[in-house]
Amino acid sequence: MNISAFSRLTGLSIHTLRYYEQLGLIDNIPRNASGHRQYRPADAEWVCFIGRLKHTGMPLAQIVDYARLRARGDGTLAERHQLLCQHRDALQQRLAEEQAHLQALENKLAHYQQQLQQRHEKSA
Repeated sequence: MNISAFSRLTGLSIHTLRYYEQLGLIDNIPRNASGHRQYRPADAEWVCFIGRLKHTGMPLAQIVDYARLRARGDGTLAERHQLLCQHRDALQQRLAEEQAHLQALENKLAHYQQQLQQRHEKSA
């Protein structure tokens, strides 16, 4: 599929797709006789995974490192595994912190709800 269709499929702008190519995140995209990119389903899966890494807070430089390892093949499986384990651990830590923040917010809301209920009961 051409870059416009791939852009629509992935939700990424054409500019972003070209930028990802420049960074080396997307590579080996074949071109047709006219020189236009021809993306494959596997490219969409890879771009989806890049999106997941970004959405989980992995820095772009680290995603580029992962992509470079991936491009080198199965000899880098252990390194890729380690990189993803480190990211998972950082994500779990961040989620635990966010959960603690959410609980503090819930506690404050419960306090306000109790105060409002007491005020309402006094005025009734």
